[in-house]
Amino acid sequence: MSTDAYDIVVVGGGTAGAFAAASAAQQDLDVVLLERKNEQEAGHIACGDAIKGKSTFPAVIDLDYLREEAFTNENIQRAVFEVPDGGTIEYPFETGSGAIVDRKRYGEVLLEEADRVGAALHFDTVVQDVVQAEDGQVEGVKATRKGERKRYDAEIVIDAAGALSILQDKADLADATFDTNVNYQQFCSAYREVLEVEEPVEYDDAIVFKPTEELGYLWYFPRTATEINVGLGFQMDQEPMELVDELREDIEDREEFENAEVKDKLGAALPTRRPYDSGTAPGFIAVGDAAGHVNPTTGGGIPGAAKAGHWAAEVAGEAIAEGDVSEGALWAYNHRVLTDFGKRFAAMDLYNIFGTTLSVDDIADVISALPAQQLIDILGRSGTSSMGLGLKLKTMVQTFGHWGTLYDAYKVNQRASELKEIYDEYPTSPSGFEDWRERRDTFMEDFYAEFGADPKY
Repeated sequence: MSTDAYDIVVVGGGTAGAFAAASAAQQDLDVVLLERKNEQEAGHIACGDAIKGKSTFPAVIDLDYLREEAFTNENIQRAVFEVPDGGTIEYPFETGSGAIVDRKRYGEVLLEEADRVGAALHFDTVVQDVVQAEDGQVEGVKATRKGERKRYDAEIVIDAAGALSILQDKADLADATFDTNVNYQQFCSAYREVLEVEEPVEYDDAIVFKPTEELGYLWYFPRTATEINVGLGFQMDQEPMELVDELREDIEDREEFENAEVKDKLGAALPTRRPYDSGTAPGFIAVGDAAGHVNPTTGGGIPGAAKAGHWAAEVAGEAIAEGDVSEGALWAYNHRVLTDFGKRFAAMDLYNIFGTTLSVDDIADVISALPAQQLIDILGRSGTSSMGLGLKLKTMVQTFGHWGTLYDAYKVNQRASELKEIYDEYPTSPSGFEDWRERRDTFMEDFYAEFGADPKY
């Protein structure tokens, strides 16, 4: 077995891995990115393709080039919710437009850019084990590259290997703060197709959602007016769905998809859980899907993964420069994540938990009765919480029979604000971690009891 040595080894060539590798290379660190796919298939990942918050991407690659090459629809102005009775409810994006990307080209550009700024890319490389010292420090990985067994030694390993990463199965993380309270029931199984339709769709400026059984949803995201990313998923703590059959049944009921051509199809698993309480161990940092960096209600995770990869590389570079890759030296990464997008994702997870106590009809009836702005407020988005008397009376009539559910949704919104405050006080060092986690867990126990939900963690 041959051995290569680097400052940083990044495992996985998705958004988080590519941004981590590019960020490390920009610091003049010796970094290699290991990708299991071959060079032609690298970047081909099952995704909804929708991005909100692209302006937050770290500027460690040529973002203009990324936009020119991969952003196919930058005019997403609204979201549309369809409900089973045929009605719709929509709200505009108040903070600018969203975008849809060609996910394969997007992934290819990220890898091209990581290579351009100095990261080594090793395709056809399947990681199979973790190299770990007796004191628990991760020191590298073992892999097979193009049929040859190889060992990659490193000061720090960045785990960007995706949902339910094998690295976390192989490493002994029991003595670290690293979050091991992870199981498959906290994840979602998803499937998507890219369809070419004969005529432009009417919703080329919108992302379209439709609730399904098993706490999931169907989506219709227009890459262009005639190329639509369609898909669905379900949470693995619910009864399994026949994803392909369910999607096909809905597509057949839509006139715009008559004679549509399937251009691509792919499935995946993704986390629909709160971000890991800690994504660090000595010599080891987890990023992106490998650390639960996904909005648990929508599955969106591209901007968060980009930031997490960048922050991980920054913190890793500082630790290597100081000659200290202990958990304490890497802790600033946890603090950045969990006081930024991490707290929002943790708060959104409360809606997922609440949703397990409802039927799809309960959810759809309340959503269809609410004015769009009030739905935005309940979901914790920006907007006004005021409602005129006439609108209040109209909403009360429309939601008759669902007032209890509506009030519970309001209470979840209040609890979400309280949980964000707890995350704002995430400790700045490992010494305060256990006290913080005990406080958060107490909050969650009270939440489960208040809404009659089964514990998720």
